Amino acid sequence: MSPEKMVMMANQIATFFKTQPGDDQAARVADHLTDFWEPRMRAQLLSYVEAGGAGLEPLVLQAALAIKASA
Repeated sequence: MSPEKMVMMANQIATFFKTQPGDDQAARVADHLTDFWEPRMRAQLLSYVEAGGAGLEPLVLQAALAIKASA
């Protein structure tokens, strides 16, 4: 998938969870990405974050760290 589309999709997920109550939004984004994105999509996201993560919401960046830590 194109990096632009991946960033848009990840940011949409973060935007949704940002509006939810609680202080575990990044964990919820990570759970969503783990549950609904196929491994290749998650690998692309992690590579993109390692390359700087331009344009990604802070919640996505935090979620990516959590995904990487659990892998």
